[in-house]
Amino acid sequence: MTGFSPGFQGRPRPKSDRLPPGQYLVEDWPVLSAGPTPRVDLARWQFTVTNETGRQYSWSWPQLMALPQERPHVDIHCVTRWSKLDTDWRGVSLDTLLENVETQAEYALVSSYGGYTTNLPLEDLLDGKAWIVHTFGGQDLHAEHGGPARLLVPHLYFWKSAKWVKGIRLLDSEELGFWEAAGYHSYGDPWREERYQDDD
Repeated sequence: MTGFSPGFQGRPRPKSDRLPPGQYLVEDWPVLSAGPTPRVDLARWQFTVTNETGRQYSWSWPQLMALPQERPHVDIHCVTRWSKLDTDWRGVSLDTLLENVETQAEYALVSSYGGYTTNLPLEDLLDGKAWIVHTFGGQDLHAEHGGPARLLVPHLYFWKSAKWVKGIRLLDSEELGFWEAAGYHSYGDPWREERYQDDD
């Protein structure tokens, strides 16, 4: 796991019914990235959903900001074992973005500016489970944390909440993303400690 700080082990792990097994609490927000941080010009930013037939649905930054905004208050859990409770975000629900998308797909592959990808079942992006967020703690999302916008899927390990999000491809069959192809679990449920492929 090159690129990760080695300091994420051996800390006290207080018991909490909100803390998945093997996790410890942090007050700060560790920055973990596998490569350089993209700097995305809002004038050129675009988010595109492509369905399984190739039809595209796109939003510019002003169009995203004009959509109904939600304020998720959630806990987040990183595969490197830290958890941060009571985080506050602002963004657009995937339910809103996918409302008029014609699809029978079961899977999604999320892509980011900078080339990162991650895969999820489509159902994990729906029913109030996921957002495209652009603020954190009342401030614009910093680039090192995925700004200008990132995916937020708090019920899964945080690598599934792709930084610098640019699009989602809807697929009939599962296609592994960057970390999943490198050996991470294809789903990533923190409550089942699904960190790596053989963690079932």
